[in-house]
Amino acid sequence: MGPTATAPAYGPPQSSPPGSALPPAYRRHWIAEMVRAPFAARTWGAFLYVLMGLPVAIFSFVYAITMVSLGAGLMITFLGVPVLAAGLAGCRAIGRFERGRARTLLGFDVAEPEPVRALQRSKGLMAWVGALFRSGVSWRSLLYTMLHFPWAVFSFCLSLVFWVYGWGFLLYPAWQWVFPTFTGQPGLELWQNGDSHLYLDSATDVAGATASGLVLVLFTPWLIRGLTQVDKLMVAGLLGPSQLATRVWELESDRGAVVDTAAADLRRIERDLHDGAQARLVALAMDLGLAKEKLLEDPEAAAKMVDEAHGEVKIALQELRDLARGIHPAILTDRGLSAALSAVAARCTVPVRVNVDLDDRPAQAIEGITYFTVSELLQNISKHAQARRASVEVWRTGDRLMLQVSDDGKGGARADAGSGLGGLAERLDSVDGLLLLDSPIGGPTTLTAELPWRDA
Repeated sequence: MGPTATAPAYGPPQSSPPGSALPPAYRRHWIAEMVRAPFAARTWGAFLYVLMGLPVAIFSFVYAITMVSLGAGLMITFLGVPVLAAGLAGCRAIGRFERGRARTLLGFDVAEPEPVRALQRSKGLMAWVGALFRSGVSWRSLLYTMLHFPWAVFSFCLSLVFWVYGWGFLLYPAWQWVFPTFTGQPGLELWQNGDSHLYLDSATDVAGATASGLVLVLFTPWLIRGLTQVDKLMVAGLLGPSQLATRVWELESDRGAVVDTAAADLRRIERDLHDGAQARLVALAMDLGLAKEKLLEDPEAAAKMVDEAHGEVKIALQELRDLARGIHPAILTDRGLSAALSAVAARCTVPVRVNVDLDDRPAQAIEGITYFTVSELLQNISKHAQARRASVEVWRTGDRLMLQVSDDGKGGARADAGSGLGGLAERLDSVDGLLLLDSPIGGPTTLTAELPWRDA
C-alpha cells in the first residue's frame, strides 16, 4: 500500500483544489499575525537594526575607503603595508560588531569565522600581517563594508518613509488640529498648483487617509523583515565562516571522534585479552606444568589434568574467535554483508528478518561500519527493547547506503550524548553518515542510518 496523503501541520491542506477557500482557523491565524506584527518585538528589533544600519554603514564605508586608499597610496613606502593591514583588521572588528548587532536585534546567530593564524615557523608583527593578508575573512569583511553601505541607505530610506507615513496617516485624526491652530490651513496639504490647493480636511479625506495609514502600518513590518533578510544573507555570507573553514572544522571534529573510537576499541581488545583469553592461557600453562610433574608419579591424575586443559583450550579458542569477530569478522570479508548480517541476526534473542538489496559491495570501511552498526543495534534490541520481532533492511539509493533497523518493542530509545546510540551517531558522522531515530513511548522503534557509498 502506498503512502497516504496527510494534511500539513500548518496551512491549508495540500490537496485543496485551486481557488478553494482557506479554513477559518487558518484565516484567523494570519489575521491575528498581521494585527500583532506592528507591535511585535521582532518588528521593532528589525526596525532598530535598519535605523542603526545607516550610521554604522557610513562609518564603515568611510573607514574602509580611507584606509584602503591611504594604504594603496603609501605602497611605494614601507608604511603602505601596515596601514592596509590596519584597515583589514578594522574591517574584521566591524564584522564582529555587525555579527553582534544581528544576534541582538534580529536573533540571527552567525558563528565566528576562523581567526588570524600566522605560520607556525614565523612569529612577530610581520608574520601576523602576512596572515591577515592571507585570511579570506579579512577581504570578505572589507567587501561587506563596501556592499552594505548602498543597501543600508536604501533600506533606511524605504523603511523610515513607510513607517512614518503609515503611522502618520493612521493617527491623522489625532493631530489634524495642528494645521488650523498653528498654520491657518484646514488640514494637511497634499497638492498645490498656483492658487489651487488640496487639503485633507473633509471627513471622507480623513477616513481615506486613516485607511491608507492602516494598510501601510500592517504592511511595513513585513517589508522591514524582508529587507533584513538581505542583511542576514550578507552577514552570513561575508562575515561568517566560509564553507571550507566549516568543512575543516567538521573534519577535525570527526577525526577526534575516530581517534577516540579507535582508542576505546584498543582498550576493549586489550581488556578482553587480559581478562579472558590471556588469563585462561596462563592458567592452562600452569595446569599443563602440574600435569607434567605428575606424569610419572600419578599418570591417572596427570591424564585428568590434561583432559581439563583440553577443555580450557577449546574455551580459549572460542573466546579468541569471538574477539576476532569483534575486530573484523571473517564472514564479512569472505561473503559480504548479507551473510554477515544474517549471522548477527541469528545470535539475536528475537527473530530478525534480514533483507540486503545490494548489487555491488561497498568499500571495506563502509561495509565494516554497517556491520557493526547493525550488530550494536541488535544487541540493544536483545537487551532493552522487549520486542517480539525485528527487521534489518539494507539498500542503496544513488551515492548513499541506507540501513534501517526496526523492532516492535516498548520504544522510548534516546540518542543522547554519552549514550550507546549517541556514540553510534558520532561514529557514523565520522564518515559523513547520519543516524535518525524514531522511538515513541510504547513503540515501535525505527533507526535509519545513512552512509556514503564508496565502491570496493
